[in-house]
Amino acid sequence: MKEIRKSIDEVDSKILPLMVKRSKLVSKALDLKSKKSEIVDLKRINQVKKNVADQAKKLGGNPKLISDIWLSIIKNFINFEKKNFKK
Repeated sequence: MKEIRKSIDEVDSKILPLMVKRSKLVSKALDLKSKKSEIVDLKRINQVKKNVADQAKKLGGNPKLISDIWLSIIKNFINFEKKNFKK
């Protein structure tokens, strides 16, 4: 169990910088939005969810689990954008 947890920590240490980078990109995207209604783009969300599920399947992962995790990430960024929209 100790080795598995160590491996999980190593993966997490690689994910974290990417999440920080993603959050900065989301902030830049928010700056470009002139209306609050632009925050949620269902077509884009569905496209990303499908792409993630397809990629997860190709990599031998669980497409449902991975796309659900991705959707959670997207929802959290949507909440961030709604709270920080200032136009």
